[in-house]
Amino acid sequence: MKRFAYWGGLAFALAVLILSVTNASWLAPNPAGAPKQIAHRAIGPQFTPPPELSPIDLPETQNCGLAEIFAPTSRHLANTRDSILRADRMGGWLIEVDPQLTADGEVVLFSQNLLDCITDGDGSVGDSSVARLQALDAGYGYFTRDPLSQERDYPYRGKGAAIPTLIDIARAIPRQARLMIHLSGEDLELANAIAAAFEAVGRDPVDKGDAFYGSAAQIARIRQIYPDIWAFTAQEARRCTADYTRVGWTGIVPESCAGKTMLITLDDQTLLWGWPKRLIARMQSAGTKILIEGPGTANQDEVIGITLPEQLTEIPSSFNGYIWTDNAFATLPALVQRYDNRTQEEIDAVEADLDRRRAAQ
Repeated sequence: MKRFAYWGGLAFALAVLILSVTNASWLAPNPAGAPKQIAHRAIGPQFTPPPELSPIDLPETQNCGLAEIFAPTSRHLANTRDSILRADRMGGWLIEVDPQLTADGEVVLFSQNLLDCITDGDGSVGDSSVARLQALDAGYGYFTRDPLSQERDYPYRGKGAAIPTLIDIARAIPRQARLMIHLSGEDLELANAIAAAFEAVGRDPVDKGDAFYGSAAQIARIRQIYPDIWAFTAQEARRCTADYTRVGWTGIVPESCAGKTMLITLDDQTLLWGWPKRLIARMQSAGTKILIEGPGTANQDEVIGITLPEQLTEIPSSFNGYIWTDNAFATLPALVQRYDNRTQEEIDAVEADLDRRRAAQ
């Protein structure tokens, strides 16, 4: 019995030693490169939480999305030309945009399907022509609310915000700029129209380093069009992480990860075998991209980004993958200071917004 316990204990100790060495991060090579931020919605205001809106604040016919925002930190709105260009100049590695198909088969960038809440128009994007959409005030409906008087202010109304086409943006952005294209819905004509738009301007998204994420059907179609493109769904990226958590101790990269994307929440980094350097080496050898998102989001169907600059300090300095940010105007300069072109007024507005976010946590 004693001999059995001795040999059993020795085998256990040996197994622990092998696992420790096999998954030791400090024994892995130092990853080359630096972390890269993906600017979700480029630069724009943050919507207030849904409970702060009463039903009377929404159209009578249907809920078309939120229009109430916190105090803006800049003049920019998501998906607009100036917002995308500013996020690129400030160091965004990929700038996320939301394409939609118009009635005349063009691709425009706009976050809501319906126009009623945040423009001075009505109806849907899909039922409108490009000419009609580009005549609208894209910032018309956004409003802030005074907490005491409940009076509204419309900070973007009449400021010239317009809905651009994908072709407009592809022509306007610098050669090195990259787009993260969010494909929602099931209409595969959208993916086809995006490919046609890129072809019309001579843009090869694979060569440029563009990427796609969204619904399973849309991503499957994009992979048919561009077999070598970086494309993923949040669900499959989370599956990679879950599978690796189960088998990563062996050093094996699961099939669900190979050549795909691993999505790691900020608060789950240290739970992964070999984090950070050993895991990075394994995923690089398998052609897998690693994307870090905000904390506590593992059950979400969408990627949810970080919002505070200090959250970047929770990521190891050796990390060379991608970081999703929902507050690029604050987090981009924290990582790449030399590209910070904010005015003092904008910096003060950002700091006030960060104080509010921290107090709300």
